[in-house]
Amino acid sequence: MDSYPRRTTCARAGVAGPLKASGIRRLSATGLAIAAFAGLPGTAVAQQDYTEVRDTLPVRETAYLIRVPDNWNGTLISDLDYRRAADSPTYLHLLEQGFALSGTLRRDDRLRNYDPAHEIHDLVAVLDVFETRFGKPARTVQYGCSGGGNVATGMAEIHPDRIDGAISADSPTSPWFTNSHLDGFFVLKALIAPELPIVDLPLEGPEIGEIGAAWLEAIDNAQRTPEGRARIALAVTIGQWPAWGGVGEAAVPEPDPNDAAALQEAMYHGVLAVLPSPTTFGHSMLEHAAPGQLRWNTGIDYREFYANGDESHKTAVEALYDDAGLDLGTDLETVNAFPRIAADAAAVKWWSSPGRTHVGEPKVPLLRINNNGDILVYPSLVQGYADLVRENGYGELFRSLFVRRSGHCTFTPAEILTAIEIMMQRLDTGVWPETDPDALNELAASLDPDRPSDFYEFSGVTRYNRTWVPAARDFLGNASDQSDRQ
Repeated sequence: MDSYPRRTTCARAGVAGPLKASGIRRLSATGLAIAAFAGLPGTAVAQQDYTEVRDTLPVRETAYLIRVPDNWNGTLISDLDYRRAADSPTYLHLLEQGFALSGTLRRDDRLRNYDPAHEIHDLVAVLDVFETRFGKPARTVQYGCSGGGNVATGMAEIHPDRIDGAISADSPTSPWFTNSHLDGFFVLKALIAPELPIVDLPLEGPEIGEIGAAWLEAIDNAQRTPEGRARIALAVTIGQWPAWGGVGEAAVPEPDPNDAAALQEAMYHGVLAVLPSPTTFGHSMLEHAAPGQLRWNTGIDYREFYANGDESHKTAVEALYDDAGLDLGTDLETVNAFPRIAADAAAVKWWSSPGRTHVGEPKVPLLRINNNGDILVYPSLVQGYADLVRENGYGELFRSLFVRRSGHCTFTPAEILTAIEIMMQRLDTGVWPETDPDALNELAASLDPDRPSDFYEFSGVTRYNRTWVPAARDFLGNASDQSDRQ
């Protein structure tokens, strides 16, 4: 592109306006490609020169990185985590293919001062740097996984002026995500460990370790009895958590959905993976972001939430309850009668602001991809977002893809390259290409023949329980009546 200023030597370049001077470097990706690109087509032998901008933004001092190859194809891919992931095989391959890349480094204070709206502001500021230095891209795609996917979805909803499409991977909508988490633990608390806390948890220090140890003991003891196993399965079903998704020592093979015992064993291991601990801080991080406690279950009928669950999970629950000699209706009544948790109005108000939650109104093509075994960000959230998008009349701008794999953000380069290619085709033609699993796996094999892909058809839950769009009273901080907030 004519607007791309080519450089052949290292230099310092001033950036116009309030932005600081940025470090500009001419680099070659050859050495990195040889080490990191095994299995990606053509990159191990390619010489790839690019210009790099590495600096920090003013005011918030967020670190960022931009790389523009000499063979820039006019497309920019932006990612919240690009500065950390720039030398990954996927990003080096995209650079070799002619994509420009930009993004930030997650801030050191993110654990206690998380704000996706501010992260979006930082990403837009980096886009300003890019356009000042290299010119306006022909198209810009926002990509990200986990928190990066959260802001990618937000960008699709509130910044159609700055991006042309978005790819959101294993991405939460924060209030939905943390309330679905609450539902499962509320059942566990009501039926297994009423004395243990599930909200207002500390982020760090010995107290969170003690709470986690107490929960581990309670869940392990429950798993040793038929009654406890049935109730663990009920909690996972009501929370609409995946049955499969343990990580590390809690990882197990994907269970047969028609085998109640195997399904319950996998559910148990998934619960172990998300018990409170210093390493499972995601939900507490959201509580600490806002002024007050975010989660709520006032006005909820847990009988209805159970009815909305995954059909195979409900079949297993009912078999397990029969085996244990328990009455499922009685336990649901116990859960419904258990003291509820109300959100603080200030927290709900804070999360109601644009960019902090999602409302199901993407203004540009949005592609979401999720693992079916992600116990941290449940695939049921994607289903809930898809339903909301259709209800709002934005269905033609949205597609979702699912991968059969456990873990969080464990996509292969082949799967990410496939998602990017699907988005490129959508932007080129104005219509979505085929996204059935066979077509996706065939495309993945053509893009990266040496790495696996496992796209599949996700069956989903009957209806996602925790869709929430802020109302005027939420935005204004009116908590006088929370009874009908879901």
